[in-house]
Amino acid sequence: MEFSKLVELRRSIRKYAKADVKKQDIQEILDCVRLAPSWKNSQTGRYYAALSEEAIQKVYESLPAFNRNSSENAAYIVSSFIKGISGTLKPGEMSQEGDLWGAYDLGLANAYLILKARELGYDTLIMGIRDEKAIREYFDIPEDEILLPVIAIGKGEGEPRANKRKELDEILKIL
Repeated sequence: MEFSKLVELRRSIRKYAKADVKKQDIQEILDCVRLAPSWKNSQTGRYYAALSEEAIQKVYESLPAFNRNSSENAAYIVSSFIKGISGTLKPGEMSQEGDLWGAYDLGLANAYLILKARELGYDTLIMGIRDEKAIREYFDIPEDEILLPVIAIGKGEGEPRANKRKELDEILKIL
């Protein structure tokens, strides 16, 4: 699919049919994610996929009610990054942005994730509010990883309308 069309078709979906996300599709999506740029090619992003009914239920239970309602029937991908690496100038010396580079890198990688998912026919919803302790415990996520969004993935129901976007002159200044 042409990139511009792919970007145009990707939407945050808030109603899913019963999850039927294939392991090989998750592997293909994350294989694409590995190619995302990162600070000094550090590749600190980490992913935990909830595909089994038990895992899906555990992640679902870690979400607040409004995110549960928006992601019911989806599978989930938990994203994190290893702290203290992105933004390192010399061993033990962080840039003035500290671990924000890790969040920036993970954001780029997650953009690849949601676009590759769309290319494979999946819909997504990025959710930032979740019970970090419950997710960390269930997936046995090390303390040196900073958890960021949980991404619902599945087949959306219905055709979502496109939200109004700002005009180019509202976001761009050329000198």
